[in-house]
Amino acid sequence: MRIEQLTVRLRARSDWEAIELGMALVRRHAGAIWAPWLWLTLPVFALLNLGAWWIDQVWLAAVLMWWLKPAFDRIPLYVISRAVFGSVPSTRATLRAQLGWGTRTLLHLLTWRRLSPVRSLYMPIDLLEGVQGERLGQRRRVLGGQAYGTAILLTWICLVFQGVLVLGGIVAVVMYLPQDLLPDSVQAAFAVAAIEWPLWFKLAWNALAWTAISVIEPFYVGAGFGLYLNRRTQIEAWDLEIVFRKLRARLSAAAPVALVAMLWVGMVGGAEAQERHGAPPVATPAPAVSDAQEEKPTPPTLPIVFGDQRVDDRAFRKAADQAYRDPLLDRTHVQSSWERRDPDRKKPDDASDSDKAWLSGIGAALAFIGEWGLWLVVGVLVLALLATARYWWPWMRGLARPDAAPPEAPQIDALVLPDALPEDVAAAARRWWREGRPRQALALLYRASVDSMSRRVDIVLPPGATEAECLRASRRLPQAEDRNVFARIVRTWQYAAYAERLPDEAEFDALVGELQRRYGWAS
Repeated sequence: MRIEQLTVRLRARSDWEAIELGMALVRRHAGAIWAPWLWLTLPVFALLNLGAWWIDQVWLAAVLMWWLKPAFDRIPLYVISRAVFGSVPSTRATLRAQLGWGTRTLLHLLTWRRLSPVRSLYMPIDLLEGVQGERLGQRRRVLGGQAYGTAILLTWICLVFQGVLVLGGIVAVVMYLPQDLLPDSVQAAFAVAAIEWPLWFKLAWNALAWTAISVIEPFYVGAGFGLYLNRRTQIEAWDLEIVFRKLRARLSAAAPVALVAMLWVGMVGGAEAQERHGAPPVATPAPAVSDAQEEKPTPPTLPIVFGDQRVDDRAFRKAADQAYRDPLLDRTHVQSSWERRDPDRKKPDDASDSDKAWLSGIGAALAFIGEWGLWLVVGVLVLALLATARYWWPWMRGLARPDAAPPEAPQIDALVLPDALPEDVAAAARRWWREGRPRQALALLYRASVDSMSRRVDIVLPPGATEAECLRASRRLPQAEDRNVFARIVRTWQYAAYAERLPDEAEFDALVGELQRRYGWAS
């Protein structure tokens, strides 16, 4: 881990300061977190609600979305664990990583460790460090330490916030109800458990719960990651390691300058000593200088290496003292044990030894039950389910809805119109109406009206022109009555063709007469 690339300032913080640090990381990288969160959780939410609606158990979708939160929590943890080192992943990279990142421990998180109250603190250990077996338990005990109680409080606080958001959404709807209906609504709220909720209300409740989880859960994961960083800083002294690495880098950069300065000081000092004794600067070594002689002081090398503005190291000394006060770094340990105050007391006899053996046997039996009791209970339940399968299996199969009966084949009534319009359009339309073919009659009137309109405005409509195109072309008619009667026949034809709404006989006769009068059809 390259801790020198961290984009946050590491120092030993209190637990609540560490929680605020994690939430600040979530706020800083909100776009990189919630974009893949919505891309992943929204389709899962839709599929679960669709399946729950199909088996008529809509409440099951909300329970499954809540149970799958550890799988969704990998998204904010993946983003902030990379962003804290200055590499913010894209939405596509985050979604692609969910296919294989952390799948080895995902089964544990969704089964016996699902209800852990410190999941936010332990998830970075499980997913980022990749340790397994006994070492995983050791890492959990060491990193949990004093932050265990804070992690439990964090879980409860986030659950309370989710409940507040859900209830707040319900209250926000009640606030906008009319005052006249409010007393009735309050009375209905007390009887809501005794009535059957409609489907839209159940789906709205599920959507509100999913929204609350989507708002709070990334902050919950970020707060746990802040606690994780703080515990590693306290135990492994990351802040001191970063200071030492920066100091080494500065010394490595200033080493050539210091070497040149030391050589220059040595050469100048040797030349001055030779001149002081009257000896040439070459060929003979300079004599030793006595203590009584005054030498010119050499310039200090510390300002040359670090500059005139040196950093005050009081903060460093304070951090070092605090690190050494950590009991994990102390080599001395205090052990206490119970001893008899009366050393001359006789040892217990053989009878007491037999009693101890009897008690140890009971303890071993209890330990065996505690270790294998859960598996025994599971085995008994499986056997009971297999023995009673003939009672509950038909009921389970009945949860699926029966296959819907196929709809009846639609009755197709083909419109057969002559290739050329008859000489007396009105008479032909009335004859078809009396013969029980009203759609053919209206189709003939519509076709004749379009032909008359196109000849009057001198326009050629394309084959298969729609009703809307014919209406736009009819706007060129000079008289408003002609435009109105054309719009009327178009509307009547659309009602008959698409909505199967036919006019009565009086309306049909009035429409035929007006079309015959306006368009001059032969009678």
